[in-house]
Amino acid sequence: MSDDARDSQRGKRLRVLLVDDSAFMRGAVARLLGSDARFEVVGQASDGAEGVKLARELKPDVISMDFNMPGMNGAAATRTILGERPVPIVMLSAHTREGEAATVEALTAGAVDYVTKPEGEVSANLSSVRDELVSKLLLAAGVNLPQPNLAPPSARDSRPSSLRRPAPAGLKLVVIAASTGGPAALSELLPSVTLGTQATLVIVQHMAEGYTRALAAQLAERTRFPVREAEAGAELSAGTAWIAAGNRHLLVDQKTRLTLTEGPMVNGVRPAADVTLGSIAQHFGARTMGVILTGMGKDGARGLAQIKAAGGVTVAQDRATSTVYGMPRAAVELGVVDTVAPLSRIASLINRWISEG
Repeated sequence: MSDDARDSQRGKRLRVLLVDDSAFMRGAVARLLGSDARFEVVGQASDGAEGVKLARELKPDVISMDFNMPGMNGAAATRTILGERPVPIVMLSAHTREGEAATVEALTAGAVDYVTKPEGEVSANLSSVRDELVSKLLLAAGVNLPQPNLAPPSARDSRPSSLRRPAPAGLKLVVIAASTGGPAALSELLPSVTLGTQATLVIVQHMAEGYTRALAAQLAERTRFPVREAEAGAELSAGTAWIAAGNRHLLVDQKTRLTLTEGPMVNGVRPAADVTLGSIAQHFGARTMGVILTGMGKDGARGLAQIKAAGGVTVAQDRATSTVYGMPRAAVELGVVDTVAPLSRIASLINRWISEG
């Protein structure tokens, strides 16, 4: 749990708003949280519109949000709520193809995290996800969400750029790592990125199997280039992007083909950014740019060090615009980041590095 999350709990219980069209599910979650002294359920909404109304009136610390609801769904409610006030939202959705796509839509809209219902839309027994739901609500309470309708941080907050080192001739590779808050950050960043005929892109987002497929599909609708979930044997080529598949480590071989493995978790996750970054540094060297976005933990710091040692360039999202300043901070503290920048400037840094090579 982050220090901010711990601080938020000192002296008071977290005020939770439940939004779900199933009265049974609302009751089940309320009972689960009611048995934990750290939480207080302050309201229950039966659809997205009522959720927006109660979020405005009750000002909860955190919201548990379903997706499939009549009228205003979870993604629309998330956008509306976050457009008025930065309250953390955790999605509680079914693990179906439709549920995966719906959850990712809400995450790109700004929801902090998600928990999968163990038995579909209406789950009689939540005990198997109790610890996950509790920990993610506690973590969500400590994240950094942007205030609505504020201008992006000034570029003067960035470290001086050292991205002017020209890359050797050949295909360039930009690799982006993210975790908590990553889908929303990627949906803001990627539409402004231009790969052209010079570069390819690899993304490692900490997500479960199935959700990465849905994320690729939704990002592809926003970008100027195709975005696909990684497939074993696929060859990297200019103007395309690949997202590491959930529950698989992603590597690149000497022929720039993708390899998927089920090796042990690294930094407690699979896919792990350190695995992918290290593999890419080995084969692309100075033709690599590594970017670490928002996320909990330290995954990516060692991989970024390998990219820097191989002559590549490295970027980290700044504290002010990171939902969770964990992964970027670990890389900065390791001393392997060339430039620290707000999310709003990272696309221009990527585009400039690609075009100046």
